[in-house]
Amino acid sequence: MNTQSSALTRPHPSAARGRPSGGRRRVAAVGLVVGLSLAVVASVSTAGRRFYTDDPISREPESRDASGAGVEDIGLFYELTYNLFVTSRYLPSNTRARNINTIDEVPDSSWFTNRIGTTTITAADVERGPVAGPAPAPERWTIIREKSAGANPGFTAKDANGETWFLGFDPPSNPEGATAAVVVASKFFWALGYNQVEMFISTFDPQKVVIEPGATKKRPSGARTPFTQDDLNAVLEGVARNKDGTYRVAAGRLLPGKVIGSFRYSGTRPDDPNDIVPHEHRRDLRALRVFGAWTNLTDLKAGNTLDTLMTENGRGIVKHILQDVGSTFGMVNREHEWDIGWEHFYEGDATMRRLVSFGFALSPWQTVKYKEYPSIHRFEGERFDPRAWRPQTPTTPYMEMRGDDAFWAARRVMAFNDDLIRAAVHTGQYSDPAAERHLAHVLGQRRDTIGRVYLTAVNPISSPRLDPGGSLTFENPAVAGGFAKEPTAYRAVWSRFDNATGNTSPIGETRSTSTTEAGPRDLPSAPDSFLEVDLSAESAQFPSWQQPVRTFFRRTSAGWKLVGLERLPETLDGPAAASSKNPEPK
Repeated sequence: MNTQSSALTRPHPSAARGRPSGGRRRVAAVGLVVGLSLAVVASVSTAGRRFYTDDPISREPESRDASGAGVEDIGLFYELTYNLFVTSRYLPSNTRARNINTIDEVPDSSWFTNRIGTTTITAADVERGPVAGPAPAPERWTIIREKSAGANPGFTAKDANGETWFLGFDPPSNPEGATAAVVVASKFFWALGYNQVEMFISTFDPQKVVIEPGATKKRPSGARTPFTQDDLNAVLEGVARNKDGTYRVAAGRLLPGKVIGSFRYSGTRPDDPNDIVPHEHRRDLRALRVFGAWTNLTDLKAGNTLDTLMTENGRGIVKHILQDVGSTFGMVNREHEWDIGWEHFYEGDATMRRLVSFGFALSPWQTVKYKEYPSIHRFEGERFDPRAWRPQTPTTPYMEMRGDDAFWAARRVMAFNDDLIRAAVHTGQYSDPAAERHLAHVLGQRRDTIGRVYLTAVNPISSPRLDPGGSLTFENPAVAGGFAKEPTAYRAVWSRFDNATGNTSPIGETRSTSTTEAGPRDLPSAPDSFLEVDLSAESAQFPSWQQPVRTFFRRTSAGWKLVGLERLPETLDGPAAASSKNPEPK
């Protein structure tokens, strides 16, 4: 008999919620993750059970009151420098993400909400995205201060209805580009599951603008002085203007709650008692390496995020927002910046190679042929490889991403069919239909490349189901997506599983040439019986598929319920770590 490692167990969340706070022992108290250390698990373990009646949990427990969370300022220059020269040498732990439930999925939380890939999303849903209220009323704009975030110039202003908006303009070189990018990307990232700002394309007419008495602007010295007509004119002189003298703007609605700074891509927020999983070990943040590559979201920094303090059910909750996703689709590339998305701001080897060769050693981005539109800029799908993609600076979740994280993310990217992509792109209100078609086409190309790279890199067996009669069905998204040939055989190794001790006893082995196979005859039938079924595939094309996906089923009154799934081991070592990581393309 085999004894399963108790490192993958987690304390019962309903039993732990009532425990008094014990500093960082709250990690065990909320107990949502399967990857907690033995020491932490042992501190609150009751009977040592691996699975509980509420597994798999669908919502990350956030039962603590975070009302005491204060404003936290993150130095952006320090963050950039640290990420370029320290984080770039970070050694990943090769450990499983810690905010996943027992079936290898990310529960809903103040960070993330499961949408595409888990529920039915229509084109209308994508077009609406995060929008919950009416569009801005541009008949009158009252400026109250400069725009506080984002690289593109703009204002913070109230519309004719008195609602506060953040207005961003387009650069003269790329009319429609910046405004469309942030609106379109907000639809994609909302559908992917991230908290987003409600964004609209609107109009700014200088003839219908007033400056509010008391409006201020932060000067280079740090002092705030009155906002003047000259300040308004200075912004408008440097942005794209319509022929009728108006300006196209992207309007972002003021978020509810109190803004308390940004979130970091590493560690936790000390004044938020619900923030217990180090951010580098959150799968929803690791997955930005895939989602960022797909959309070319290169500006992954704290300054493009927001933490807001909300009140829910009488308790303070910190909500984490990925609030500026406009550095997408090539729009972060300035006139002479061709390498964004191909290299970090600084990469010593590449810089030295170009230096010693007097520029004759060409980098990949120097040989790419782009089909450019002013509103799209440099965004291509022919040469795209997500393993080679680079944000402006690395982050620790970017470095920590494993094969199971990338697989999870790739399935969500693949859930965007062509109609959903076109629906999101259409919200950019491009005046050139050819530019709109080009963007949708490139996103489709990059989507398929992500599926080809990441759905085949690990054993892709997914969504196993065991009917009351013992017939097992599952999916192979790599084959379904056309990225791999059908394996010569699927293999299932069946065992009884003792949920109290972790011991297993073998039942038998079955094989099938399809994604359906009959289980052994002597499967247990008693309520609360458990099965472990290890699923692998024989593929000469992809030897990594022989690594079993370990699944667990519990017998209920309605039949068998999936309660556990492990795509990769808790910790990867040696060749397994190398094959599961983000290998460079050859």
